Amino acid sequence: MSLFCRHNRFSADCPICSKGTVLEGARSPARRRASGATRRPKAQEAASRSFSGRYVSAGPYDDGERSYEVRLERVPGGIRLAEWDGSGLRRRAPVLAAADVSQLVEGAADVLDAPDAVRLVGALETGAGEVAEGGGPGPAPGVSPGSSGDFKEELRVEPVGEGLVRIARWVLRPGSGWNLQEAPPMLPAARYAEALADATRTGALTAASDAGDAARL
Repeated sequence: MSLFCRHNRFSADCPICSKGTVLEGARSPARRRASGATRRPKAQEAASRSFSGRYVSAGPYDDGERSYEVRLERVPGGIRLAEWDGSGLRRRAPVLAAADVSQLVEGAADVLDAPDAVRLVGALETGAGEVAEGGGPGPAPGVSPGSSGDFKEELRVEPVGEGLVRIARWVLRPGSGWNLQEAPPMLPAARYAEALADATRTGALTAASDAGDAARL
């Protein structure tokens, strides 16, 4: 056999001329493993999507569907306040006992930078206003105003009954009014401090906590 074939290749390397000869098997390379990153197991992917850094928690609570806890977690740019259950992060605004807010704030000293932790503690030391009695509408929620793009937004600390408060963002949209954002708020510590101070000032936290005590009697 000549060194070069009529296809101007080495005879041993030509896939046409070596077909059906002993050279065909010799030139078949071993099957290569596909390149690229190894796919992670689904459980590992889910864990990464709901990753939690350092946090302090309150709870557990039961909303009739499942048990959960509320975590105050340090994130880039501020604080995330979120509900977590056995499946991970819950995509809704967190609800917790008003009496447990101080527990989260005190524990934040081990999670946040000192200036941010001091802001939160100072917010709960704000002078409380008078709590409405009787059949009135009750105290107004604590509010920290801000903006989201072209829209006004607020971080609110508001009683939702049975001694619970919801800490959530609301966005004012033209034509539809204020809309609750069912997602864990992620904002600078100063925004939480402002809303908590306002809720302490209006008596919203005290009223919610007292309602919880009355419900347990």
